[in-house]
Amino acid sequence: MKVVIAPACFKETLQAPEAAEALARGVLAAAPDAWIDLCPMADGGEGTVAAMVAATGGQFRTADVFDPLGSPTRARFGLLGSSRQPGLPGLLGVAAAASRAEGEGTPVESAGGRSAVVEMAAASGLVLVAPELRDPLRTTTFGTGQLIRAALDAGAAEIIVGVGGSATVDGGCGCAQALGVTFLGREGDAVVCGLAGGGLADVARIDLSDRDERIAATRIRVACDVRNVLTGPEGAAAVYAPQKGATPEMVERLEAGLVHLAGVIRRHLGVDVQALAGAGAAGGLAAGLVAFAGATLEPGAELVAEAVGLRQRLRGADLCITGEGRLDTSSAFGKAPVHVAALAGELGVPTVCIPGQAAENAPSTAFADVLPLVTPNVTPAAAMDDPGRFLALRAAEAVRRFARR
Repeated sequence: MKVVIAPACFKETLQAPEAAEALARGVLAAAPDAWIDLCPMADGGEGTVAAMVAATGGQFRTADVFDPLGSPTRARFGLLGSSRQPGLPGLLGVAAAASRAEGEGTPVESAGGRSAVVEMAAASGLVLVAPELRDPLRTTTFGTGQLIRAALDAGAAEIIVGVGGSATVDGGCGCAQALGVTFLGREGDAVVCGLAGGGLADVARIDLSDRDERIAATRIRVACDVRNVLTGPEGAAAVYAPQKGATPEMVERLEAGLVHLAGVIRRHLGVDVQALAGAGAAGGLAAGLVAFAGATLEPGAELVAEAVGLRQRLRGADLCITGEGRLDTSSAFGKAPVHVAALAGELGVPTVCIPGQAAENAPSTAFADVLPLVTPNVTPAAAMDDPGRFLALRAAEAVRRFARR
């Protein structure tokens, strides 16, 4: 029996690779001869780098960058390996996947060079800023630009940027500065480096002449886990800035800054990002990558599935197992498990979802079976205390139930 194991992360407990290994242990407990392919998944948010490196047998790399408030920090990115890993039998498969995730794999050459994955939260994430210091008027994505530049230095010809979990609402201007883009004020002088949300209204002109020349030859793909536009009631400032420490007065200032920036981009670069679906992701970083780096915005789960070769890996499988921390109505809108099930369904492969919890209104019909960790006999606290054990138990149960059909 071939089983593809493709979970997303279980927030606050397990990253996707750890969840995949726990599920594999359960499968092997019920079917010791099972042929297992570990393919951790993500949707562009938390855990995207870890999932894609583990799924493709890639490597982690680190770079010294600036955090959202301009302090030095060290951030991690990934170089992807071959996305067509063979099935892995028995416990050897679990050990092999774990070693690949630690960086012992071989990065893959895409057309013209390597493929890399960058998680903006590693350099510009909300978790890097203490709650009392969170202020999107002051935070910048400059470190994300440094991380992209580090991926270019590593030979990347394609860069996937996950944009979940940001601390910023700077329209991607800080990131662009790190890539060599110059923003000029009304007097013709360059604005401060590390441009933040509070400085967007000062931008009068954009100069791309010193932008890193490698950008033009690099395919940059933004893995969006939201569809918000840049401005307006569903925009980056109105919806997400309060979560990043903004007061109502700050939200108004940030909104005005983004509207102004969109106008400058339209006039000087000929690109209209204001109403582009997904452009509001990460405080407008998605819009900035489109405008300043020629990036494309793509649904995160679909992009990740393509990059790790999930469709090819599902071919010939008897069963697919996926999961996430909580299965609810939001899961149907671009989250990884539902996309995994849809892809498997196209190939005639039944999918079992093993989430931490399943809401009453969860999209359960997307799966052949749903076996949450939390049940009348298992409390949320117990599941979170030992998620690996419960994932293994549910996976073993899933295999046994599948074998009885």
